[in-house]
Amino acid sequence: MEPLDPTDRAILRVVQTNATLSAGAVGRAVGLSQPAAWRRLRRLRDTSVLRGRELSLDLEKLGFGVTVFLGIKLATRGRVSLDDFERAVSAIPEVRRVDHVLGRYDYRLRVTARDLPDFERVLRRRIMALPGVGEVEANVLLSEERLPGPI
Repeated sequence: MEPLDPTDRAILRVVQTNATLSAGAVGRAVGLSQPAAWRRLRRLRDTSVLRGRELSLDLEKLGFGVTVFLGIKLATRGRVSLDDFERAVSAIPEVRRVDHVLGRYDYRLRVTARDLPDFERVLRRRIMALPGVGEVEANVLLSEERLPGPI
């Protein structure tokens, strides 16, 4: 893959805030014609620099008012396989994201629930029942702001 030039980076800054923009709108934002912007967007997708289009649901409006980040440390006894744990935890519908991390915990989960009693039910009946779960730490999300990353 050829390196990204300043125009590619400008395109990425535009589309990271709104991935649904047309090639014409992206081109106008960065000073390119629609065909030139389309070709660059296509190349960025073909080389997997751009992947998919993220849909953002308002979970609160859908009745899920609580988001909790869980740190999960797997128990060393029994040595459950990482693949088995990831497969089992990914099957829980309230678990929105599973990150394998380095540090005090082995995994960081993003869990959504209707309210705290619903979260407690998910934690006790589903997550803590998974094989290999050892230490768990919960952090309730108070607010969230999405910031564009560096490009």
